[in-house]
Amino acid sequence: MALEISGKLIQVMAEQTGTGKAGPWTKQEFVIETQDQYPRKVCFSTWNEKSGILKKISSGEMLKVSFNAESREYNSRWYTDLRAWRIELVSKTAGEAPPSKEQMNGETAPEVPDIPESSESDDLPF
Repeated sequence: MALEISGKLIQVMAEQTGTGKAGPWTKQEFVIETQDQYPRKVCFSTWNEKSGILKKISSGEMLKVSFNAESREYNSRWYTDLRAWRIELVSKTAGEAPPSKEQMNGETAPEVPDIPESSESDDLPF
């Protein structure tokens, strides 16, 4: 399941490193805030070579994140991981408005026709 979300980068956590069966690994977590009517903060994780991307991006920049969501059970509790596999820089400034839903879908908003001003010869009772 591949998902996508856009938002402003608000925090990059400290890089975590370790060694496993397959060798050394690095994990980097970061948080973005959506620009919806009701903004939401979402935490993502990146692994290995994808972690280096975040070093080039500063806080406040707009990102588009493609990710997979996965949950796992441990001791009768469920934990969800949002693993980013693509991080794209949308803009260099945080003040720019995100694209509207119509722009993101490649559609344009329908045009509203001009309504002529009422004339005295209207035969409507109101």
